[in-house]
Amino acid sequence: MTKSPSALVGDAGRLAALAGYDILDTPAEPGFDDVVHLACQLCDTPVSLVSLVAGERQWFKARQNFPRCETDLDSSVCAHALARPDRVLVIPDLTVDPRTSANPLVTGDPFIRFYAGAPLVTPDGDMLGTLCVIDTVPRPGGLTGRQVDDLTRLAR
Repeated sequence: MTKSPSALVGDAGRLAALAGYDILDTPAEPGFDDVVHLACQLCDTPVSLVSLVAGERQWFKARQNFPRCETDLDSSVCAHALARPDRVLVIPDLTVDPRTSANPLVTGDPFIRFYAGAPLVTPDGDMLGTLCVIDTVPRPGGLTGRQVDDLTRLAR
């Protein structure tokens, strides 16, 4: 049975690690903005986010071409990546994946269709969120091996 995003985000150790970085709700920073810009370029997507998954929301430290700076967990695709902190989560078509087909960002504006998220993991192994790329069209082939490697390197 797959855990819901809400169940995955509640780990006290993970939340303490995130709080320890004291990064939530901080101003934009050029370094993070550069990372999302590069992720869009390398993966040929219109959208990229540095997404931090907190207890009741996901907040974007950096974003390119995404209208919101945070969403609730019901709208979080990134929270699903918490189940596999050792690999990039790729969902070629969000409309047909049972984890995301009813997601408000899929069924409504901005009508996202493709997602790939590389884990943001602390040196102690706590996953704080993802560096993700998003497209408004499905990508049956996902990302190339090189794109997965590049996204992983940027997330690291």
